[in-house]
Amino acid sequence: MTQSDDQRIDQIIDANLDRAREGLRVLEDWSRFGLRREDLVKKIKNFRHILAKYHLKKYKLARNYQPDICIGFSHPEQQKRLKTEDIIGSNSARVQEALRVIEEFARNRHNELALSASNIRYETYQLEIYLLKQNSKLSRIKKLLDNNLYFITSNNSNLIEQVQMMLESGVRLIQHRFKNGSDIDNINIAIKLKKLCIEYDALFIVNDRIDIALASDADGVHLGQEDLKINYAKKLLGPSKIIGISANNEIDVNKALKAGSDYLGVGPVFKTSTKKDKVPLGIEQIKLITKDISIPWFAIGGITSQNISLLKERDIKKVAIISELNSSVNAREKAIMIIKTLSNEN
Repeated sequence: MTQSDDQRIDQIIDANLDRAREGLRVLEDWSRFGLRREDLVKKIKNFRHILAKYHLKKYKLARNYQPDICIGFSHPEQQKRLKTEDIIGSNSARVQEALRVIEEFARNRHNELALSASNIRYETYQLEIYLLKQNSKLSRIKKLLDNNLYFITSNNSNLIEQVQMMLESGVRLIQHRFKNGSDIDNINIAIKLKKLCIEYDALFIVNDRIDIALASDADGVHLGQEDLKINYAKKLLGPSKIIGISANNEIDVNKALKAGSDYLGVGPVFKTSTKKDKVPLGIEQIKLITKDISIPWFAIGGITSQNISLLKERDIKKVAIISELNSSVNAREKAIMIIKTLSNEN
């Protein structure tokens, strides 16, 4: 191999080390500022420092060996990266492709660099998937933050029509709660409800049953205090799904927050036929046990269009409703009115 060949290869390695490190920096900054994940930041930063260690002076000096005829070259697809997941995907590919080039040209010339490039490349395949799943979770949590009315289904004979009516009314948070029926029937219903929620860009949560949530590709599950613990639920559902927890007191709240719940249902506020064994907490107690909650939470239990103004007066703006919207003959109008009330519309 001639000296000119060596310099050309050094130039290729230099360019691709720059590409790989730049792409990793993009992923690192999203992990830092978008996801706020210190563990991911440390992992990606370590990749960058490993590559920087092998970015030798001779590679940098080769930059000006011959002019790069493709400087400034771009592709129309680069202008279409409007979503965060597009940026994650394109920069992950940038890193992976650059590392592959380094592997090929550094092999038998700089074995340590080639091996490191290979190891990091394989790790970025998994990292990309994880970042995309975390981004999906962020978009789901945003729906929890942006919407104030959470509709919970009941065992109605016209369940599908009822949910569609709620979606048409502007409800974007749906929880499928069922206590009867066969698993096959419940899975089939859950799949239909999930499809409906996709049409309306709504969140679909399954109550209690992680297996049915997985089978229907639900956005997450809602668990009670006696259900499966959050850490097990996370392992089964994966990093992209959300988990809500029912809380009845300050201990429940603290346990759920410590375990990593994504949102809470706190109650019952008022007397309710759904939880006859639970003593109503009342508005003041609800305010007290939720004063330090930083995640979305929804007041639940006996909430109706008649008493919702009492909650608004105490700055409680997120509510979950079952009976009022499942049994009413004018549920559509009530849902629209409640959404307007909660969002301060007249």
